[in-house]
Amino acid sequence: MKQIPTVMKILTKHFDYIERTTLNRMRKKPDAYKILISCLLSLRTQDKTTEKVSEQLFKVAKTPKEITKLSTKKLEKLIFSSGHYKKKTRTLKHVSEELINKFKGKVPNTKEELMSIKGIGPKTANIVLNFAYGQLVIPVDVHVHVIANRLGWVKAKKPEDTEKQLEKIIPKKYWKEINGIFVLFGKEICITISPWCSRCPVKKYCPRVGVTRSR
Repeated sequence: MKQIPTVMKILTKHFDYIERTTLNRMRKKPDAYKILISCLLSLRTQDKTTEKVSEQLFKVAKTPKEITKLSTKKLEKLIFSSGHYKKKTRTLKHVSEELINKFKGKVPNTKEELMSIKGIGPKTANIVLNFAYGQLVIPVDVHVHVIANRLGWVKAKKPEDTEKQLEKIIPKKYWKEINGIFVLFGKEICITISPWCSRCPVKKYCPRVGVTRSR
């Protein structure tokens, strides 16, 4: 995988991920609870919507205790535009209650403890560990999973397997960067269905594994 540093260097130049994604911007003044909640709100939601809804919510409630005190109807109204608001409301309530009951209101800093809470999966856990606590982990969402397979860096059917395989081949200096870069790359060019291969800055390094249609 000699091309990995070259590809990462090129993509880093093209995508200013720290400034352009909500969760990455939150790393500047990390609040583990806010990062966790914003990540849960971001599911199937555009980044600009996640930012707007998160800001709206945090003006009213920004701690586990404050979230649990909100009525279901009030919370649903606050996060309505994020989509799947009823399910997300239940998740936010449950996660906040678990943090209070099991962890004294603090967001834990281990993957095992985070994933012991229903509603927190591997990606969300790693986002919190990486963005809030600065730990060397690789958050694998759909973009990272698809792109890593498409580049031929991994051969995995599940994001969990992609994470394990990437840990073996990606230099650690890129672990904190790869999610932010690949999210923007995946949204703008390396789209899951019909990627813009004609616009791709790393196309000469990509075997386009599994690509049946492109632009």
